[in-house]
Amino acid sequence: MVQYEFLDASFGALADPTRRGILERLGRGPATVSDLADEFSMTLTGIKKHIQLLEDAGMVVTEKRGRVRYCRIGPDVFEREMAWLQSYRQMLEARMDRLGEFLQRTEHEQ
Repeated sequence: MVQYEFLDASFGALADPTRRGILERLGRGPATVSDLADEFSMTLTGIKKHIQLLEDAGMVVTEKRGRVRYCRIGPDVFEREMAWLQSYRQMLEARMDRLGEFLQRTEHEQ
């Protein structure tokens, strides 16, 4: 389903504990790539790969000021994912409601 390709990037990015940690850290405020590398005991190359995946998924925005790259949580992060989850939840709840109605009908018939 092409319309949900963004979920692959989002859930793929969230599948890694380091990337979840980066998001949690950036939730407290912006940080430089170097700060994140230090906090996560990683090389700059390693942390940049994680940040790139988060950026590709639209969860993190980076901005270069001089020689320093700053990272922050992206705008409307998780909006599309939450909308998808909500629609999926509504579908499941409707199915459960129909099942409940069916069980009530069959119980009365017996």
